[in-house]
Amino acid sequence: MRLVERDYEILREVDRWPCVLSRQIRLLVGFPSQSPCDRRIRLLMEAGYLERKRYLYGVPGLLSLTYQGRILIGVSKNGEKPRLEQINHDMAVLDTAIYFMLKYGVEKSGVLSEKQLHQIDGFGNRRHRPDFSFDKDGKSCCVEIELSIKSKERLLKNLKDNFDKYDLQYWVVPKGRTRISTLIKANENDYPNIKLIQYEEVESYVRTYGKSES
Repeated sequence: MRLVERDYEILREVDRWPCVLSRQIRLLVGFPSQSPCDRRIRLLMEAGYLERKRYLYGVPGLLSLTYQGRILIGVSKNGEKPRLEQINHDMAVLDTAIYFMLKYGVEKSGVLSEKQLHQIDGFGNRRHRPDFSFDKDGKSCCVEIELSIKSKERLLKNLKDNFDKYDLQYWVVPKGRTRISTLIKANENDYPNIKLIQYEEVESYVRTYGKSES
């Protein structure tokens, strides 16, 4: 297989996000429709650089790098399996990153995933990091996807950490999770850099983007 730059781009995106679907690769890499994207992914799988596995019923197969793919782009030789309890959250994280890229023109190269932020810190210095961060219009921004609340104390700690480190903190919450939204809104006076977004808006925008043109 003769690799082109787009192939390397696909492999790099699969590496930096914990859960990646082929429909997300279409938008991340800029394929005009799903068919040519799927053909290229299939070629990369046949060449031994990518693999696709199903982990949860009802969830499409997730893409990951093979050992050969990791060697090719010069990342850690040891792959990480998705955490089953995190798969829906991790897919929502990437959908949200794509939403910011497409709707608000955030540069893909400027988006840092949680994995990349931890790599910058060094894995011996494990501390809270947002789901992803980016800079836009001279402001540092972070994004948290909160599909289910873990604990009030942890959420409040993350609000404070993000306030201290970033100019803006976006919280993406499903509209049915009123307890989470209420708790976040109750702290807007203490942390005025908070912006709330409904996850349904993100999901609808990303799932329908480009469908009418393809």
